[in-house]
Amino acid sequence: MPPDKDRIRLRHMLDHATEAMQMASGRERTDLDTDRQLNLSLVRLREIVGEAATRVSEPTRRIHPEIAWQEIAGLRNRLVHGYDEVDFDILWDIIQLDLPHLIAALTSILAQKQS
Repeated sequence: MPPDKDRIRLRHMLDHATEAMQMASGRERTDLDTDRQLNLSLVRLREIVGEAATRVSEPTRRIHPEIAWQEIAGLRNRLVHGYDEVDFDILWDIIQLDLPHLIAALTSILAQKQS
């Protein structure tokens, strides 16, 4: 079971990933091109997921290799530092294809009893 601080960070990852999924629900990829609030919101939510992931301790990361820690953090860095070059195709694919698996993994980890 992750330490308390890691549980909080994992919960932040789960909450923000879930919010991104909900926000994208019923939407199309092209909505990112025409709805500035949507694209800003999804980028920001994804940044927060990445930031929380970078703060999860190394022991917890080792215990949970089912989560792509480096990729999550790497995309966060690209979003933050390459703010003018966000590829909405990649962002949309992550939200549609990767976040459901991340949400499932985080839900499973957080459901474990604390020791």
